[in-house]
Amino acid sequence: MQKRRNRQGGENGGRKSRDRKFGARQKSKRVLEEVTGKVQMTRDGYVFVIIEGEPDNDVFVKASKTRGALNGDIVRCAVTRERKDGEEGGRGKKDAGRRREGEIIEIIERSHKPFVGVLHIVGRQAWVLMQSRNMPYDISIDFDTLPEGAKRGMKVAAAIDGWDRGEPTPKGHIVDVLGMPGENDTEMHAILAEYALPYRFEPEVENAADQISEKITDKDLKERRDYRGTLTFTIDPADAKDFDDALSFKKLDNGNYEIGVHIADVSHYVLPGTIVDKEAQERGTSVYLVDRTVPMLPEKLCNKLCSLRPHEEKLTFSVVVEMTPRGKIESRWFGRTVICSDYRFDYDGAQQIIESDGKEPADPAIGQDVREAIVTLNKLALTLRKRRFASGAISFERPEMKVEVDATGKPIRVYEKITKEANWLIEEFMLLANRSVAEFIATSGRMDGKADKKAKTFVYRVHGEPNTEKIASLGQFVSNFGFKFGPSGNGREIAKSLNTLLAEAKGTPECDAFQMIALRSMAKAIYTTDNIGHYGLAFKFYTHFTSPIRRYPDTMVHRLLSLYLDNAESQNKEYYEAQCQHASEREQIAANAERDSIKYKMIEFMQDKIGNEYEGSISGLTEWGMYVEIKPTMIEGMVALRDVKSDFFEFDEQNYLIRGRRTGKVFRLGDPVKIRVKAANLEQRLLDYELVDATTDNGSSNDGSGSGSADGKAKKKPFYAAVAHTDDQSKRKSSNKDKGRPRKKYGPKSSSGKKGR
Repeated sequence: MQKRRNRQGGENGGRKSRDRKFGARQKSKRVLEEVTGKVQMTRDGYVFVIIEGEPDNDVFVKASKTRGALNGDIVRCAVTRERKDGEEGGRGKKDAGRRREGEIIEIIERSHKPFVGVLHIVGRQAWVLMQSRNMPYDISIDFDTLPEGAKRGMKVAAAIDGWDRGEPTPKGHIVDVLGMPGENDTEMHAILAEYALPYRFEPEVENAADQISEKITDKDLKERRDYRGTLTFTIDPADAKDFDDALSFKKLDNGNYEIGVHIADVSHYVLPGTIVDKEAQERGTSVYLVDRTVPMLPEKLCNKLCSLRPHEEKLTFSVVVEMTPRGKIESRWFGRTVICSDYRFDYDGAQQIIESDGKEPADPAIGQDVREAIVTLNKLALTLRKRRFASGAISFERPEMKVEVDATGKPIRVYEKITKEANWLIEEFMLLANRSVAEFIATSGRMDGKADKKAKTFVYRVHGEPNTEKIASLGQFVSNFGFKFGPSGNGREIAKSLNTLLAEAKGTPECDAFQMIALRSMAKAIYTTDNIGHYGLAFKFYTHFTSPIRRYPDTMVHRLLSLYLDNAESQNKEYYEAQCQHASEREQIAANAERDSIKYKMIEFMQDKIGNEYEGSISGLTEWGMYVEIKPTMIEGMVALRDVKSDFFEFDEQNYLIRGRRTGKVFRLGDPVKIRVKAANLEQRLLDYELVDATTDNGSSNDGSGSGSADGKAKKKPFYAAVAHTDDQSKRKSSNKDKGRPRKKYGPKSSSGKKGR
């Protein structure tokens, strides 16, 4: 331990740099302003202070100026350099020469988030040795506080208790013993622990859930519409256990159709303020790792009581519409119902019915009525989908890759998830229900498309317009490949131009690069009480109503809708806005954990493929390397530029390329390359590739035209293809939180086959 080198330079756990930080303040630059924010340390060692409500205005802090602050701490920061006009902030998006810079001057509150590492014991001394650069110091543990079962070499989660002046490392205690490194459960639990995500329920929560009655009483049915006699069915992934939505279908005498979107009535069972409700509220969402689901609700609720299983009477909250054969909505009804699902289909089974026009499968247990219903609903869904894209919804089509694991958690296959009409059928009717509920509240029940300024407080799912500067950058980039993209006017015009560009580029090698840059320009979808519409879906009003089993905001929406249907007064806006912010944060945390689990399993999958060669394409660029996705699995690794011996390469972020200083050789985002798998390090979650032939021209210009800064020098800074959720697509998962590397993200987060985005 005494010789262990810390990750910010210096030995002895950072004693030398630590004393400097906690001693008298060094002579520093002029302080322009002081801000308060949260410390974020990336795996590549960068430190930022994130200011609440100003995601693009964070402050970069050099390692020598952190004053001992750790990841997640609330701090006061002196800004010593402002970004120049026209320059963009954001973590890792610009180099230290362009972003705001500062130094931490006070630690206001230490984070309670645990850190994951390996327990090291020598005699009666114990430490947790960190393996990640987002925690650059080891943690000293009081030997007498070690929990039973904690042994040397085990992975553990530890929380910081304090850091005494002059001490080389912080002191802490172990909050969870995760197991031996390398074991599947240990590594999945470690990923959850890194994000302070629970992987089990406390006994009191389980006991409270077990006490909830399963019996449906006459009182429960008294004010509900009865759909138990109406044809009803579910369509879900084959491995789904929680069925939170069902569709009912009935032909009306006037030739129209009555279509019901029935959602599990979680709010009937989970009452506000109960221990189960508080736990669900804190979790915010279910978490979908590669090999497991960490549910928001205890099993009795999510897989039994609230799950709309076939041939069981269930309480639901519903949106019922009357629709013409051409997809025009004549009326909508909202209210509580009771159903009994007749059939449970998986997507493949429903797709077979659609493709055979209701003739297959030849199973007498599947009635002709439900076959006809699925075929009819599919035609209506295609109409709704076509109408949505005609209105300006954005269509991103990056493949979603799935990892198949065996019973032990070992990855055995990486494959592309195929989305077909059966998926779109469910998606479109969930979208219809979500936007109908939002419009009902936002228009105070008029459903005329005009927002009421006095509308009652509600929880909306919103998505803002894209960053215009990034859209302009996309236009410049695509021009290098002979495409035109220079939309002007409002956001809808941008969306239509973007769809046109992606349609024209479909099938070309550069299409993926276009999509990555376009995705980077998108805002992030969040929850809020202030409705601004949903840009990606082209909806003026949108919310999340259809998945209360796995998303807490949907439960809030159910409660508010129920209150307002009973003519209740508007609820407290400040309270619900705070809940929206919490839910948005929990959603992002869950997405990060999901991506990390996929990254881990993909690296594990590649461990026995060292030396294999693959075709691929450049998926991201940094100042010291290029990320490459290989075919057909789209598994991403890094080619370090130090391994490309033919030249010294410099990064030009503005033009999404790196260029050889001597030869002028250019590698652009999206370029095809051939790589060899060099190393797969599970402990550090690193996958290294090397170019098979770095001298082969890739078809890009080598003359240096159209790139670099005004002085002719290429900018050196990390490139991020970061994206926001656009909610209308199956969400992809990926992560590059790699030790010693700049992060480079791309693609929407995965929805794990779930619906109602």
